[in-house]
Amino acid sequence: MAERGISLNTESFSRAREAAFLPIGTGKAISAPGLEAVGKTGFQRCRALLYPRSGLVPNSAMPPTRDLFEIVVEDDDLLVVNKPAGLVCHPTKTDEYSSLLSRARLYLGPGSHPQLINRLDRETSGVILIAKTAPAARELRRIWEHREVRKTYWAIVHGHVAANQGSIELPLGKDERSRVAIKDCVRPDGCPAQTEYRVIKRFSRELLPTGALSQERRDFTLLEVTPRTGRKHQIRIHLAHLGHAIVGDKLYGGDEDHYLALVENRLTPEQRAQLILPHHALHAAEVEFLWRGQNRVFQARPESGFAEFAGLRDRAAFR
Repeated sequence: MAERGISLNTESFSRAREAAFLPIGTGKAISAPGLEAVGKTGFQRCRALLYPRSGLVPNSAMPPTRDLFEIVVEDDDLLVVNKPAGLVCHPTKTDEYSSLLSRARLYLGPGSHPQLINRLDRETSGVILIAKTAPAARELRRIWEHREVRKTYWAIVHGHVAANQGSIELPLGKDERSRVAIKDCVRPDGCPAQTEYRVIKRFSRELLPTGALSQERRDFTLLEVTPRTGRKHQIRIHLAHLGHAIVGDKLYGGDEDHYLALVENRLTPEQRAQLILPHHALHAAEVEFLWRGQNRVFQARPESGFAEFAGLRDRAAFR
């Protein structure tokens, strides 16, 4: 076996999953009968075992796991990942890397049937649960349907939120005045919705507005947000209605043309500057629920751009 290396039973591994395991340290290549190079993944195969080789890089056509998604926890029944911002949950294109579900299939390999338990908007990052077996999917979906899950989000919003904590209870329904079909709003005849929030940090940043010659100081707040109901776009709508829209929100940030420009692929540099961040600053940080007699808590750190904008040097500083 290679020095400082590992051996893995890879009978059920997809090529992308093989590519996730890169050489450790300065492991030496093995010269023995029956070894077969596995593309350029940095490993050699001997029957069902995979051994590390040194000096090789992953094949660009087979991205390592770290390029598919960040794994939070994995066992025989469940795969918990930290979804990156900008990635849709369900396939919309033929590209196998264009959605979280297709990437999960790629990671788990042929014959796998991953099922999403929860979903996030394209631009929202954070905790996603993926059931690897049908029984696990049934059990977890029942928990979600019965609303026996506590969800915690982090959001960076415009302005300094005055109250240290609060609860927003406003009904939500379709925004019939909007040009965007998926947009909702606060309306008296809407469905009940409740969002609780707590201030984590108030801060200010020096920014250069579009067309300005000098920077100006703007205020922001980092919030911990707990939705008590699960309406579409609930957190984004409630915070915007409060007067503190989420930074980078193209739909509820005050000018829905930002969203239309994105969809129509005509977002200008000026509009990007107005949005400040490339994706809206909403992160699903934690989910907690009781399953199979145990309290399960899964946490995911925000992406570096989120953490850096909030002035946190290390993503781990959020916990």
